[in-house]
Amino acid sequence: MRDTACMSSQNPNIVNPGGSRRVIVTKELPGTHWQDILTAADCRIEIAPGTDILGKDDLRALIGEKCDGAIGQLTEAWDEEMLGVLKVAGGRAYSNYAVGYNNVDVKAATRLGLPVGNTPGVLTETTAELAIALTFAASRRIVESDRFMRGGRFHGWLPTLFMGQLFHGKTVGIVGAGRIGAAYARMMVEGHKMNLLYYDIHRNEALESYVTDYGALLENHGEPAVTCRRVDTLEDLLGEADLVSLHTVLDDSTRHLINAERLGIMKDNAILVNSSRGPIIDERALVAHCRAHPDFRVGLDVFEEEPAMAPGLAELDNAVIVPHIASATVWTREGMASLAAANVAAILQGHPVWTGPDVLGFLEGTPPAAAPSIVNAAELNLS
Repeated sequence: MRDTACMSSQNPNIVNPGGSRRVIVTKELPGTHWQDILTAADCRIEIAPGTDILGKDDLRALIGEKCDGAIGQLTEAWDEEMLGVLKVAGGRAYSNYAVGYNNVDVKAATRLGLPVGNTPGVLTETTAELAIALTFAASRRIVESDRFMRGGRFHGWLPTLFMGQLFHGKTVGIVGAGRIGAAYARMMVEGHKMNLLYYDIHRNEALESYVTDYGALLENHGEPAVTCRRVDTLEDLLGEADLVSLHTVLDDSTRHLINAERLGIMKDNAILVNSSRGPIIDERALVAHCRAHPDFRVGLDVFEEEPAMAPGLAELDNAVIVPHIASATVWTREGMASLAAANVAAILQGHPVWTGPDVLGFLEGTPPAAAPSIVNAAELNLS
C-alpha cells in the first residue's frame, strides 16, 4: 500500500466543477454515463486518483469538510467511524460500487440516517459466466497446459497428458441458489446435462420447476432427464457432487463454511469453485487439502485475506486463481457505475426508491427519478 501522505497529496480528478453538490468517488469508474447522471443532479464529482486501496486517513482527506455524497469500494472499510466523518461533512448518501456490502456498517449508517446503496441486477450472468470459466479451467487443467506449452515442454501427443474431468451427466452442487447461483446451475444443467443439487435456507421453486421442465424436454428427445434436488445439509451436497460452486453471502454463519472437515467430505477428484466471497473458504485448510489430494481442483476469484493469498496457494498446480474479476465485463462494470451514481443522485434530489422489476432503465439515457437500490430503505422509512 502506498504511503498515506503520498496518496493524500494527489489532487482528485474533477468533473463538473461548477456543481453545487459535492460527491466524492474513491476510484475511477468505467464509462461516462455515471458522470452524466451525477452532473444532471448538479453534482461536482471528485475522483480519487490512483489504484491503491484507500485507508481511513485517505478517506478523511477526500471527504473533507463538506461532502454531500460518496461512492466507495468493497475494499474500503466504511465503518461507523468513517460513516460518521461523512455525516459530519454533510453527507446524505453513500453507495457501494458492488452488489455486496459487508464492508459497510449498515446498522451504523441507519443510526446516522445515511442511506446505503449497492448495485444489484447487472452482475448475474457476468459472474456466473466467470464461475463457468473457472470451472472448466480447473477441470480441464487449462492453466497447467498453457504453462506446459509456453515452457517448450510439449513434444507430442500422449494418452495420459493432462487428463481432466468430464461433467456431462454428472452432478453439480450449488451452495446458495440465488440469482447468480441459479444462473450458474442452469448453465451447467442446460449445457452439460448435469443433475443438480442445491443447498440454501430458501427453496428456489423457479429453479426446480425449470430443471423439471428441461428434463421433460430431454426425455421427449430420447435423452435421459436431468434432476434437481434441494438437500437438507451442506454435508449431503459435498459428499455427492462432482462439482461444487459457492454463491452464498458472507456473514457470521458462512465464514469458513468450507473448512478442513467439509473438504474431507468431498470426492478426491471433485472441483470446487468460489466466485462469491473469499472468507467462505478456510484458505489454509484448502491449501493443505489440495496438497494432499492432487486430483482435487479449485478455481478461485476471491480470497480470504484479499489481496493476499494463503501461503502455498500460488504454488499449487491444482488451483486456478484470478484477481476478483467476476464482474469484469464492460457492460456490467459500466452498469454498476450507473447504478451507484443513480443511488447517490436520487437521494440528494429527494427521489424515492425504485420498486420496478429490474434496473435496466438506469443503464443508459436519462434514468428513472429513483434510487435503484438502497439496502436500508425500510429501516430509514424511505418511500
